[in-house]
Amino acid sequence: MKMPQHGRDWSEVKADMVARGGGDAAWRDGRTAVYVFNAGEDVSSVQHEAYGMYMAENGLGPLAFPSLAQMEKEVIAMGLELLHGPEGATGAMTSGGTDSITMAIKTARDYARANGRPREGANIVLAQSAHLAFDKAAHLMDIEIRRVPLKTDGSYEADPAAMGEAVNDATIMMVGSAPSFPHGIIDPIAALGAVAAKKNVWLHVDACVGGYFAPFARMNGVPVPPFDFEVPQVHSMSADLHKYGYCAKGASTVLFRSEALYEYMPFDMASWSGAPMKTPTLAGTRPGGAISAAWAVMNTLGIDGYREKQGLVCKTRERIEEGVKQLGFEILGNPMLGLVAFRHPEHHAFAIYGEIYRRGWFTSVTKEPPSLHLMLSPKHADVVDAYLADLKASVDAVAAGKAGPKVEARYS
Repeated sequence: MKMPQHGRDWSEVKADMVARGGGDAAWRDGRTAVYVFNAGEDVSSVQHEAYGMYMAENGLGPLAFPSLAQMEKEVIAMGLELLHGPEGATGAMTSGGTDSITMAIKTARDYARANGRPREGANIVLAQSAHLAFDKAAHLMDIEIRRVPLKTDGSYEADPAAMGEAVNDATIMMVGSAPSFPHGIIDPIAALGAVAAKKNVWLHVDACVGGYFAPFARMNGVPVPPFDFEVPQVHSMSADLHKYGYCAKGASTVLFRSEALYEYMPFDMASWSGAPMKTPTLAGTRPGGAISAAWAVMNTLGIDGYREKQGLVCKTRERIEEGVKQLGFEILGNPMLGLVAFRHPEHHAFAIYGEIYRRGWFTSVTKEPPSLHLMLSPKHADVVDAYLADLKASVDAVAAGKAGPKVEARYS
């Protein structure tokens, strides 16, 4: 496409955009269980209006926009309170989970260098189920990733003992997930903390999925184990606001146990022709709308609102679990939050995925082991029965040898 010589009327352009979206995943109808967190029209309207109020402002300039600086500070304070941040804990908002993870690794790397760990051979030890964002960030910084197999007891949890064996003098970080994305399982963070303490290694908890879910699930009576700064060896956490915080896209948090640790994160540069600049995160420009929308949603929902929505998601997951078990599926491990993965002992999950996709559902899969994967939102409470009916039809089609052509479940 070439840029038009003469602009078109907005009504025409808007109609074009609506038409282009006609073939996208139908997330507004609850038929998508990845990418989008649909908390309802009430939350969506807050996102839109609050984002628009500050969409031209730039969080890079706290002196110019002290309102954004204060909102970010308060968002971080709310997150730290939920996640047992001790006195002096701090953090910053980022553009997403990968950004938060990248900055946590950068901070741990610089901390390790300042405290005598060798530069050569720097490595991170994590479980096979840890998010690939760690690999992406490590690739940028030329850090080795050491992935360790999960426990063999069917729990799909990280193996603290095996991870401890993979640690050496050049290890800058150990990682636990709360929960892991592939299986929706919370790793044994307290046990990982004990290993990290023994090895004197930084422990990061990737709570991008669960950071703004697990505290409210616990308030609702779900037996969530210790997973945050409650565990003394946890140095840093990543927790996404635009996932189960139900905030507008482009909002995550990276949190640190102390200001002394956080000080290794910002980039401070004065030796160039322009004005001195200090940037707290990877991005320079920081969209004001993402900050203002996060602040607005958190203040609009409050603890009661989050408890209600996360309780609905947990109930929906339980209904899904009961329904898929009746269809012969096996649940992987013991999911407690909004993610669930399940496999069929007789039929390949990817063949079933192809059939459910053809019936209008855009969901996800897990590779190890081959399984169907759902990341549930409050909206899914309205479509559980329809999903289970189509899932049954999909299983029946595969069992009868009437499955359609293969659908590649790849997300990029």
